[in-house]
Amino acid sequence: QVRLVESGGDLVQSGGSLRLSCATSGIDYQYYSIGWFRQAPGKERELVACSSSAGGQTYYTGSVRGRFTISRDNVLNAALLQMNNLRPEDTARYYCAADLGHGCPLTATDYDYWGRGTQVTVSS
Repeated sequence: QVRLVESGGDLVQSGGSLRLSCATSGIDYQYYSIGWFRQAPGKERELVACSSSAGGQTYYTGSVRGRFTISRDNVLNAALLQMNNLRPEDTARYYCAADLGHGCPLTATDYDYWGRGTQVTVSS
């Protein structure tokens, strides 16, 4: 059974930091690209960051570039999202997703497996 479980979401003040974790099981992790998405109420789910299966490619959406860092641990089969200098507009539910293949798909429907998400709330 495939499981992706996110953790680390919290309420934080503007300018603060959080580190999200995505623990995976049931997949051959090294062959999967991992994406972090977020969805705020009334908005579409957007790709925030991605790390390709080979680790050679990363993607960040423009609004988080320079503030967020995605990393992966191919021994623990986990992915991390370090989020610094958080802003109120970063408030959303954050999901990790796994895609079997190369590269970083930008579209949510291209990902094969999803976690249930973790809530990040940034107060001003």
